[in-house]
Amino acid sequence: MNQAFAIGPALRWTGLLLGALLALPNGVSAAPTEAAEVRLDAAQSRVFRSWFVRIVLEQLRQGPSPRWHQQDCAGLVRFAANEALKPHDAAWLRSMGMSSALLPPEMEYSAEQRALAQRWQQGGGQIGPYVNAIKLIQHNSVAVGRDLQQAAPGDLLFFDQGDDQHLMIWTGRFIAYHTGSQSADDNGLRSLTLPQLMQWKDTRWIPDASNPNFVGVYRLRWLSP
Repeated sequence: MNQAFAIGPALRWTGLLLGALLALPNGVSAAPTEAAEVRLDAAQSRVFRSWFVRIVLEQLRQGPSPRWHQQDCAGLVRFAANEALKPHDAAWLRSMGMSSALLPPEMEYSAEQRALAQRWQQGGGQIGPYVNAIKLIQHNSVAVGRDLQQAAPGDLLFFDQGDDQHLMIWTGRFIAYHTGSQSADDNGLRSLTLPQLMQWKDTRWIPDASNPNFVGVYRLRWLSP
């Protein structure tokens, strides 16, 4: 693949991988829904999406922040979700190297809502701050479909290559992702337009329903439509 947008090796797993995922219709999440599941309402979800995308764009602009250590596609999603739920005060802006210009509005969240991106469902009843790409999809997301016209900003595109899985983020204008690798002169962050991806030479990464490697569009399960 062209180095300019190389996806590279994402996350590598073994056998238990797609047994649960692909046994479900269209890869629907297998996570149980708790009776009192914490969610964001419609207004909170809109503001969350704006901050989530803004943080992804900032990562693309200036590279990973000093506080960001999860250097893969799932790490980018976790980081953006966690930071989107925080209060974005002057101290936060300084820590992110961001100015106060052209920012989304602030939103009130409960303590339980702010903790959502530190309490990922890991499977087997376990909850924690870290989760990989397959568990983000299986336990923390719901299937939207395989048509990108159904995607909203902040939704995830999930690809399966058998022993490799990968997430990309739809920003509303283009697609952003982390390659899963980095070096001294390459932070691993990439972006490209949908037309560019739809014409990609390596057809495994084309987000089209005819591509068996494209599982579909997914949405974090605690967001409202």
